[in-house]
Amino acid sequence: MAKKIILTGDRPTGRLHIGHYIGSLKNRVELQNSGDYESYIMIADLQALTDNARNPEKIRNSLLEVALDYLAVGIDPSKSTILVQSQIPALSELTMYYLDLVSVNRLNRNPTVKTEIAQKAFGESVPAGFLIYPVSQAADITAFKADTVPVGDDQEPMLEQTREIVRTFNRTYNVDVLVEPEGYFPPKGSGRLPGIDGNAKMSKSLNNGIYLADDPDVVRQKIMSMYTDPNHIHVEDPGQVEGNVVFTYLDMFGTDKEKIAELKEQYRAGGLGDVKIKRYLVDVMEAILEPIRNRRLEYAKDMGAVAQMLKDGSAKANAVAEQTLAEVRAAIGVNYF
Repeated sequence: MAKKIILTGDRPTGRLHIGHYIGSLKNRVELQNSGDYESYIMIADLQALTDNARNPEKIRNSLLEVALDYLAVGIDPSKSTILVQSQIPALSELTMYYLDLVSVNRLNRNPTVKTEIAQKAFGESVPAGFLIYPVSQAADITAFKADTVPVGDDQEPMLEQTREIVRTFNRTYNVDVLVEPEGYFPPKGSGRLPGIDGNAKMSKSLNNGIYLADDPDVVRQKIMSMYTDPNHIHVEDPGQVEGNVVFTYLDMFGTDKEKIAELKEQYRAGGLGDVKIKRYLVDVMEAILEPIRNRRLEYAKDMGAVAQMLKDGSAKANAVAEQTLAEVRAAIGVNYF
């Protein structure tokens, strides 16, 4: 039975944090090790440049950091192909062909793009590259004939746009060249992680995350400063568990569910202080982060090898993408000579 093909990845705009780990990285490693998938994991530097074109150093400086985070969590370059988007020239050419099949009005209607444009406060100065990045994503997905794309609920509109492009292309040129992908939704309980400040989203731009590379002292400091229940002033005061970031993290990362349930009961009743539950969370997080951190430090001893891994993965991915591009060019009829 043929393996399913996965495409997933991250924008290199800084080191990755535990929100990335629980939301996608952990699941990628499990899918990789299942043996059921051929995985392409993309460091999407071109997509990152759509809103960082005037600060390319940010992207350059983050590229190897993201690669280190991948290796540290267990993404294995012998099992998964790790590639850099800008090193695959076929992706840009595919994007150009697909743009001719998509209207500006359709791009403007994409709810994910509309939300992100509002969040970034572009106003009337939306970069054209940002507006069309759903088409660029379609090129990324179809170049590798990916039939499975891990997505969150908020990214489903992006995937639907890819499906539309696939159907339009195959129908327009009367071929069966492009593969229509399906979404793979992560297991329940691995969704979006709130920031340590109580913000609904952990974000690099908000600097409210715990990073995979953070040392133990930094992790402890961040957890001890976490947002809890503002009305839980004294130890004996009854506390609110719902919306309490510390308990949210314990639910996400803790394995001793019985103990966590007991802590919740004590906290609600009064008599359990924030410091005690935060110290427990420190232990829980360190059990996860220490082996990741140690592997990261080992890989960081030879950054030349990390760069070579990206170069090799990109070369392998480029060969696959070039084959798809050749099929697309033949379907359109632009192989003139």
